[in-house]
Parts: sequence; structure tokens; C-alpha cells
Amino acid sequence: MMNKKIFFHVGLGKTASTFLQEQVFPFFKDVEYIHRNYRYQRVEEIISEGEEFRYFVSREFDQQFEQEVTKFAKHSPDAKIIIVFRRHDGWIASQYRRFFKNGHLIPFNHFFDLENDKGVFKKKDLDYSHYLQIVEDNFTQKPLVLFYEDLKENPIVFFDRIAEVIGITYDMADINLKNRHSSYSEKQLKALRHVGNYVNLRKDNIRNKLGYIFTRFYTNTVRYNTLFLAKYLPENWFGKEPLIATSELDDVRNY
Repeated sequence: MMNKKIFFHVGLGKTASTFLQEQVFPFFKDVEYIHRNYRYQRVEEIISEGEEFRYFVSREFDQQFEQEVTKFAKHSPDAKIIIVFRRHDGWIASQYRRFFKNGHLIPFNHFFDLENDKGVFKKKDLDYSHYLQIVEDNFTQKPLVLFYEDLKENPIVFFDRIAEVIGITYDMADINLKNRHSSYSEKQLKALRHVGNYVNLRKDNIRNKLGYIFTRFYTNTVRYNTLFLAKYLPENWFGKEPLIATSELDDVRNY
């Protein structure tokens, strides 16, 4: 891959990665954009056999970060990494809501256990210096570090920073700033928890392919119908207790 410039956006998840991948990066000019879809599985082949000068790869990683980034570095150690961080309390809350939406209806302190570190996400998963060290240990260039909050405050400056580093241009008129994947409301997620008392909403690990397809179809049907119908139900049906207490997020931020 000599004489080719490679740029790799690695997430993190829940930092507007899907928005960037679908509504921003495809409109960058003078660079071959390798999307997170099936083309990513062929990324080494695409770059090695391609005739373009610049390649821009985008994926998002969280707990798979070290494994995937290290694997990419084996064939592209000179790639410029682009990583986006988000304030810790907002980031872990968003990760939890996604996990909850997918049918894992556990309390927040079982998802992220600040006291005993026995949750699904560990303290090291929120140690951003850990991600940067992995990048610096595996790549020859220092990463471009960006922040989700800056994207929310001034998206054009955020896009310009990435374009400047890659060395390309784009037309702002091509970019739709409206996020197509809005988060589900507290009320909708509480409705999911209520239904989860009677129905298993997880996509359990079933080895039988037919069984997996049926389970996935069934759980998705129940989940998304519940989320849709909950929009039209009264707020007071689901109680006043929040999914995540403000004090829990304050503790995360302070830590």
C-alpha cells in the first residue's frame, strides 16, 4: 500500500458515527470512501488493488476496539486514525439506552458498576487514554481526536477539520444535518421494560440458523411495535422513576 494515504475513522460508538457514515462521509470528494457495510470486510483488498491516492475507511468500535484496530494496523500501520470521544456520563448513558433497547433490560448499575466494576461495560472502557495508547502503539501517526459535543455545537467546523486532515473538499449543500436515527424516549424504553416482564426480548445465542432467524424476527417485531405504540400512551402509565438516576450519571462524571 505504498504511496497511498489511508484514513481510518474508528468511532467510538454513540458519537454520531452512523450520521457521519451515511450523511457526511459519502460526500467527501477526491477520496475513496469505504463504508462500514460489507466493503469493510474487504478493506485490505480494496486498498491494495485500488488505484486511488486517498482511502477513507469508517467503522465504529467500543469493546472490540483493541482487537479490530490492531488487526487493521497489521496491513496499514501508516494510516491516520480519526477518533471521536463524548463526555463520559452522556456516552455511557447512550450506550446503556442502546443496550436496553436491544432487549437487555437490566438496571444501569448492572450495565456500568462504578463501585465493583462488574458491569457489562468496565471502567477501562471509559478510560479514553486507553484507546489513544492502543492507537499510538500500533500506528506511526498520532490520531486526530475530535469531540461529539463540538459536532453538536458547530458541525461545519467539525466536518472542515476532518476534510482538512484528509486533504479533500466537500459541498455543504450535499449534507443533510438532520439526524435520521433519533434516540428513543424514556417513556418508550420504560414501555419496553414493562413488556419485558412477560416476553424475552433478547436475541439469544441460538446455534440453529432457522431458530435464530425466527427469534430475531419475533423479538424485533415485539420490540419495535412496543416502541412505536408507546409514543401515543400517557407518560404516567410508566412511573416517575427514571431509567438512570441523575446521581448515577453525576458519579460517573465526577469519577
